[in-house]
Amino acid sequence: MNKTLLVSELQFKGIRSSGAGGQHVNKVSSKVELSFEINKTNALTTFEKERILEKLSNKINKENVLILQCDESRSQHKNKDLVIKRFLKLIESALLIPKKRKASKPKKSAIEKRLKSKKRAALKKVNRRKPDLD
Repeated sequence: MNKTLLVSELQFKGIRSSGAGGQHVNKVSSKVELSFEINKTNALTTFEKERILEKLSNKINKENVLILQCDESRSQHKNKDLVIKRFLKLIESALLIPKKRKASKPKKSAIEKRLKSKKRAALKKVNRRKPDLD
């Protein structure tokens, strides 16, 4: 995965941000929308494209375009930087292949230690009972 090539293929759009802010919100387009066409990119292999389409299917529309938005800051430049970082982190996490877990058994010493502690706790509770007078 070539990050610089990926970033160069991104498309950005400035949108008016919603929410409180008064006149500033009404006249400045500080919200940034990032769109990335997965099928048309040259920065990813076909395997990587398939994996991204599978892992990020809930964030991708019918035209296989990934759309992210950011309106955390009042500055369009900061929002653009934030959305690029979020995009790269999202792509990296989608391409990460987790290690397969190897099944293992507990050691005999661990089993014996657990059983001894259970017996000790049980004896402690038995000794707390009132004695039988029968």
